[in-house]
Amino acid sequence: MRRLWPLTVRGTGALILAITCFVMANEFGIAELMYFGILLLAVAGASIASLYLTRRTDVVTRSFTPDVVTVGRTSTVAVRVGVRTAVPTPPGTWHDALPKGLRGRSEGVFPALGSGLRGAERVVDLSYTVTGVKRGVHSIGPLSVRSTDPFGLARRRTLFGERTSVTVAPALIDLPPLTDFAGETGGTLHTTTNQLGQGADNLVARPYIPGDSMRRIHWRATAHRDELMVRQEEQESTPEASVVLDRGVLRWAAEAMQAPGTDPGFEMAVSACVSAVARLVHDGYAVEVLDSDGTVLAERIDGGDMVEVEALLSHFATLTARRDDSLARLTRLFAGVMTGPVILIVGRFDPSDADAIAPVAHHSTLPMVLAVGPLGDALDRAADHGWRVAAIDPDGDLAAAWGNAVGRGVSHVVL
Repeated sequence: MRRLWPLTVRGTGALILAITCFVMANEFGIAELMYFGILLLAVAGASIASLYLTRRTDVVTRSFTPDVVTVGRTSTVAVRVGVRTAVPTPPGTWHDALPKGLRGRSEGVFPALGSGLRGAERVVDLSYTVTGVKRGVHSIGPLSVRSTDPFGLARRRTLFGERTSVTVAPALIDLPPLTDFAGETGGTLHTTTNQLGQGADNLVARPYIPGDSMRRIHWRATAHRDELMVRQEEQESTPEASVVLDRGVLRWAAEAMQAPGTDPGFEMAVSACVSAVARLVHDGYAVEVLDSDGTVLAERIDGGDMVEVEALLSHFATLTARRDDSLARLTRLFAGVMTGPVILIVGRFDPSDADAIAPVAHHSTLPMVLAVGPLGDALDRAADHGWRVAAIDPDGDLAAAWGNAVGRGVSHVVL
């Protein structure tokens, strides 16, 4: 809350003493007390004037390292303040307002500044660390500086109105690799590198022929040619993987459709999605990210391209749930094709869902279901159909659940 009273405790005491001097000078006829009271008022007035009557121009810029803040990880905020003041100023304190999506100690000592009458702007560099708490796009600021006059009688709180938007990306968890399944799932980064050397740079996009998988469409070539084009040698050069995030709001809390960071279960799902993509891309898979209705959530990311994974994190910072429920349509996306790992991340998951997606397991070399809210024997049924399954909890260990699903096939314990 902004304080309107401009005097400090010392200044307030000086004002009370001045008034007392005036009263006593009038009662007892002591002229010296009158002069002393006037002196105190003059000093207090000069103190206020030194803070409020000086003209100053201020510019605030902020930068982040790294550029994208991630939930659960720290980033450094560098604040640069350009100040021009007519008179020297004593040191003060500063505070940078943080949104609910960030946590940190954003305050410190603001240094004293010399006179700027010659027109030179003084630059003050401040820094602090923040930790991502809530996914989304948030604003930092304004920066406030509280200063006092050299006598400590008056105070002023100056707000530098510039705000800076910061993107808080979903938590990225380091998952165990799939190296134990190189032969089964289509290859690791080493295998992919060998294949890439045999001609991945020479991939040819050819016109679409009825019967071609829609998942092999080359969208850039399609946009360039204005007709459907497919990758002719895609499966021969790069092992594929698909990560499917079911965003149907009926499987999550209603808040998941309103704003990012509101439903812990959906937040775990988004984190699991980007973490799985990062793991697969690091292991050398070309990964596509889909919704359960077939909507492309991110363009295909080639194996080893971690720069695109960073871009995916920023893109998923604002991802929310959608109204429709279409998990049963998943079987159409993989009908008639054989692919590598298929990672399905879902919220509420009941036995009928397990039966509905059963055919997909036979089109993947490593089908996996990560369910935030499994019901009944849904995971057992999915495992019977060939899926590797795990229940993941918003407060649990995603890496352990992933490792159990990959290594043993079934994980009944919510980690």
